[in-house]
Amino acid sequence: MSKITPFLWFDDNADEALAFYADTFEDGKIISIARYPGGPKKGKVLTAVFELKGQRLMAIDGGSMYSFTEAISLFVDCDTQDEVDHLWVALTSDGGKELMCGWCTDRFGVTWQIIPSDLPRLLTDPDPERARRATEAMLKMRKIDIHALERAAAGDS
Repeated sequence: MSKITPFLWFDDNADEALAFYADTFEDGKIISIARYPGGPKKGKVLTAVFELKGQRLMAIDGGSMYSFTEAISLFVDCDTQDEVDHLWVALTSDGGKELMCGWCTDRFGVTWQIIPSDLPRLLTDPDPERARRATEAMLKMRKIDIHALERAAAGDS
């Protein structure tokens, strides 16, 4: 088990975020939830442990004093274009935001990188012209389209 666990601070909507992530990721699951026992946050998430693609994360309903920024993102290594497409649609829907180069922000403000596992191979192709063409194509994309990158690398864009 990893000794470093990302800890996400939510603005009193951690329950909603946990359910959303558990439903969005095929193997997503909520491991445990401890709730505030009293006071103004009674019943809200004090701490929660959840798992997405084998990565443990923690959450808290901390309130509005902190918010997420794009300076920290969660990188998802996707095996297929279908997985990229599924996660992209889910994370950018209902208030999410498409960014460039496979980055997006979900409706809770968490920034994600939804990256097909073939991307590094194309960007580091031993042929510098193929790598350049793939990189130039990627820099124009929001959601990464691996087939379009392969065509660009081959000079067929």
